[in-house]
Amino acid sequence: MDDVDMQILRAVQYAPRAPFRLIGEVSGVSEQTAARRYHALRRSGVMRVVGLVNPAVHGAAQWVARIRCRPDRVGPLAGALARRPDIAYASIASGGSEIICIIRSPLDAPREDMLLHQLPKSAAVLDVSLDLLIHPFGSTDTVGWTGYGGQLTPEHRNLLTAGPRPVPVGPLLAPSAADTPLLESLAEDGRSTHTQLAELTGWSKGRIARRLEALEKSGTLSYDIDLLPERLGYHLTATLWLRTTPTRLQHVGEEIARHDEVAFTGAISGHHNIMAIVVCHDADDLFRYLTTRLAAVPGIDAYETSIRTRRLKQAASLISHGRLVRPAPA
Repeated sequence: MDDVDMQILRAVQYAPRAPFRLIGEVSGVSEQTAARRYHALRRSGVMRVVGLVNPAVHGAAQWVARIRCRPDRVGPLAGALARRPDIAYASIASGGSEIICIIRSPLDAPREDMLLHQLPKSAAVLDVSLDLLIHPFGSTDTVGWTGYGGQLTPEHRNLLTAGPRPVPVGPLLAPSAADTPLLESLAEDGRSTHTQLAELTGWSKGRIARRLEALEKSGTLSYDIDLLPERLGYHLTATLWLRTTPTRLQHVGEEIARHDEVAFTGAISGHHNIMAIVVCHDADDLFRYLTTRLAAVPGIDAYETSIRTRRLKQAASLISHGRLVRPAPA
């Protein structure tokens, strides 16, 4: 990894489907070099661009689960959970005794059908807590971890998106059966070109462009960049469980979401009402973050820290042998 690679990563993170011509321009290299560098990063399993369908389209909410396990049994259970399509962001934390994951399940699902109510039957599970992810914090300009560098100037951002990035306006648009090959292709590679998508679906490129625009504008389809921080020299990831008053909840959440070290921030139910995922070089770097940037945010009454010991799944990628790979079909 060098400065050019980091600039390319940042450009793709900001504008996932921007053409390589523009990515090269903001990175200071040619279109061909930008494409070659990007494909090398993708082949090596450091990053993936994926198209994601908003789970709310299917009536699903997102639940943050903390599953305390017997250390000698945690591996097989965590691996089985990570392979499920209704599980995202799965990891092992707290010295190998806790699984933290996000489960997609409808708010009104029958109690007996919820995965977390089936888990206590496993001999590996000692305790389960489940909180609703109420609201993710951050704007389109601040979502995602950017601590690796490659920051963009306002001019670069405008160049990549031809002005301010559009904000989804809703209402959500339910995908049709005809959209299935389109969405499956984007789940494999969020940068699939209109030509590639047209060949796969049998649609014209104009129809592809119109359908993508409709799905994106409604908030049904978005793009995420899965990254492996360890491959970029950042070997410590921690989940922070924070508590603040309701009057400070929005301000604290938005402030933390702007920190370069933070990969995700959301309001949750339960004893702690903010969850934040922080990516650092090492323990000293985490201590610096806690005692400087986080300490400067007014309104935090208490916090708890879970140290990630093994990363299992990102938004749409499994981690296998130190590489990001697409999960096998359910």
